[in-house]
Amino acid sequence: MRADARRNRQRVLDAAYEVLATDGAGIPIDEIARRAGVGAGTVYRHFPTKEALVEAVVLDRIEALTAKARSGVEFTDFFHFMVETGLANRAVADALATAGHQIPAHAEASLNAAFAELLHEAQQRGTVRSDITIADLQALIVGCVATARHRGATDLTRVVVTGLRP
Repeated sequence: MRADARRNRQRVLDAAYEVLATDGAGIPIDEIARRAGVGAGTVYRHFPTKEALVEAVVLDRIEALTAKARSGVEFTDFFHFMVETGLANRAVADALATAGHQIPAHAEASLNAAFAELLHEAQQRGTVRSDITIADLQALIVGCVATARHRGATDLTRVVVTGLRP
């Protein structure tokens, strides 16, 4: 792919992420193109359908979350980051809540493996209960996001993280 095409693709992904984060998946492709500073044809060349664009945005963000998990971040900071990401972006949160609906299996597996490594390290240090699993964490993140959406700002995440301690 040419450099200008790569830049345009990334601009579309970034604009789509922002639009999805604030307005959800109902926003028209033309609006995403306008915010990216490209024509609708450019969007359709890279993403033939809106579903393909949403999936690409989700994949891009899942890869970013995986990179963050592997960056040396502490377990509790990453848990908070996952909840904040879910709150900031409805499309990502909805994809995570449906456990793979829009997330390619390899990306989900990679994120889960990175999160599992953080969990295992925290359990080895004795900062997280040994009976907690990745499935537990996923459910807790979805619950924190849903509660914060329903009730507004809440410090439920802090309460949950405290409950994860031995």
